[in-house]
Amino acid sequence: SLMVDVTGQTRKEKVILPSYLQEKKPNTIPNKKIEDPASGKVSTSSLATRQDLTSFHLIPPRVIFGVLKEGCTYATTVIMKNVGVNFSRFRVKQPPSYTGLRVMYTPGPVAAGLQVELEIEIFAMLIGGKDTGGLEEVSHDIEILTETETLLLPVKANILC
Repeated sequence: SLMVDVTGQTRKEKVILPSYLQEKKPNTIPNKKIEDPASGKVSTSSLATRQDLTSFHLIPPRVIFGVLKEGCTYATTVIMKNVGVNFSRFRVKQPPSYTGLRVMYTPGPVAAGLQVELEIEIFAMLIGGKDTGGLEEVSHDIEILTETETLLLPVKANILC
């Protein structure tokens, strides 16, 4: 029960459910329903729409690089897991070059229950060109287009001038 803890005592604070257990996933934009001839058609009446059958989760849901030295390249890995019941395809919309961000991944379908790795690489460079007092914040949402929704992966970093 959510009302008591493991010792049977009444909880003092409310239990916060993870985002994947809540009804709405954060940082997603649903796609308009478009017939995709490459993705196979579900014709069983007992199944819901394809939108209910495909879904990806990002682990971690956001990337925070912290303080970076200007002129250096940094990288981290994000896991994209297919938690649906069908295979699904995706593609990554590469960020603009002025952000210094680049996403490297292997394209192709992802089977249900499997995952792929996205390598997020950032080249720490100043965007504005003006003196900001030592730190400049870089923030961008990487768009990952799936068959049913657009996932947004927020990436933040502070570049040390």
